[in-house]
Amino acid sequence: MFTPRHLFTTTAATGLALCLAALPAAALQNDKSKDDDAKRPKIRVRAQPQVVMAPARITLTAELQGGADDFEEYYCAGIEWEWGDDTSSESTTDCEPYDAGKSQIKRRYTVQHQFRRPGSYKIYFHLKNKDRILGSGTTTLQVQPGASSGPF
Repeated sequence: MFTPRHLFTTTAATGLALCLAALPAAALQNDKSKDDDAKRPKIRVRAQPQVVMAPARITLTAELQGGADDFEEYYCAGIEWEWGDDTSSESTTDCEPYDAGKSQIKRRYTVQHQFRRPGSYKIYFHLKNKDRILGSGTTTLQVQPGASSGPF
């Protein structure tokens, strides 16, 4: 529960008393959240090409667009790809300790994956800190039956 605290001040010129109520912590947290949202890069994922014949090796790219170059939450994050074919892969890197204003986030991640069977695949890219997902992006890939794609 918020209990307002008041600060009374009197102006020298008029002798009027002004009352300034303290802002609730939730309002201050909302401002911080808005600042973080403005600094948080957006994640865009794309497959090249998006429609292929099975089997196919696809190049996937995740890009962090906009936001701050030194966004601390994304600095030295682990990554996970969920391929939509009941497989996934993860990787982490060793980084120097974060230094505000100097440390730079990685903006581009590129990987290849083999899709052997036809189908529609929803592919997820996650930036992670241990088991916690910090940010995600997704794309869809359509794999058409090919001459050597085998039975469904």
